[in-house]
Amino acid sequence: MLRMSDASTSRSLLKPPERRLSGLELLPVVLVSAGLALAAAPALAQDAEPTAEAATEAAAEPAVPVQSDAADIKEDAVDAMAKAFGAFQRGYYLTAMELALPRAQLGDPAAQTLLAELFASGLGVPRSMNDAAFWYGQAAEGGDAAAQFKYAVMLLEGRHVEPDRKKSEVLMKKAADAGNAFAQFNHAQTLVSAKPGPTGILEALPYFEQAAERGVPDAQYALAQIYNNTAGIPEQKRARAREYMEKAARAGFDTAQLDYAIWLIDGIGGDKDYENGFRWMEVAASRGNVVAQNRMAVLHINGIGTLGDPVQAGKWYILSRRAGFDDRSLDDFYQGLTDEEQKQAIEAANAFGKR
Repeated sequence: MLRMSDASTSRSLLKPPERRLSGLELLPVVLVSAGLALAAAPALAQDAEPTAEAATEAAAEPAVPVQSDAADIKEDAVDAMAKAFGAFQRGYYLTAMELALPRAQLGDPAAQTLLAELFASGLGVPRSMNDAAFWYGQAAEGGDAAAQFKYAVMLLEGRHVEPDRKKSEVLMKKAADAGNAFAQFNHAQTLVSAKPGPTGILEALPYFEQAAERGVPDAQYALAQIYNNTAGIPEQKRARAREYMEKAARAGFDTAQLDYAIWLIDGIGGDKDYENGFRWMEVAASRGNVVAQNRMAVLHINGIGTLGDPVQAGKWYILSRRAGFDDRSLDDFYQGLTDEEQKQAIEAANAFGKR
């Protein structure tokens, strides 16, 4: 059985699982529209009927003034959309729709995307994904990168539109090339899926890098694995693998938190740091990552980054076992605990589950 002194045999359990980067799955649903500046919608919201303030504002500001001069028309169009986005940000969704609709009907991609967002989220109007899909499609054809990404996802999934993988991939690439971070990550995965192995990974690398630099945690995690595990990566990039793993971990990606802990403990991509490795493992385990819970038991058994504690080891073993993680060596360890230690471990595991 494993005992508190058996540190040498247990450290190998912290070895990270092999990453099959050629099998990365698409991230089909990302609810943040980069470039729209719509993510920070306030708590204020209009009901289905416009408020007096909204009605007054809408009446006072015609969405599409009639002008004879082309420059004035363009200026007024920009002004109308600025007011539409401003109304959206303040929570006056009906006002935003009233201002955006005339521009959308005239083919303004930004206005069309705004309408799509309103329909998709049911803001000020009944939620209608069919209407959202229509306006996303119109805006995508007009070159709006955020709409291209959203519509590409719809086409890929075949939800609210007829599935069309080829068109989805074309739009995803357009959105990626236009700088949409989520499209860059998804397009990178499409390239890897089309060409499994180093060739596809290296072709997709610029898109992974751009998405990672724009703060997409999944891309940061993937980039860390690519930099660390792929042949042909320049050393100056390989040296940044741990940096990107840390970024993904700090963004709250629990798999990255697990792997970052392992990298710190095993000295992957930099010096060993048992204490920080333990802390990151605890973060991932506390968020419910079953593998991290299993590894926490190992760390407590062997006193890696912490003082040895059989009760805490038992607690994490129980939690991972309840979640279906089978580890015969830890089964033996748990059976070697005293009745009192097992009782305390069960109580600690139950208390954790009630948080």
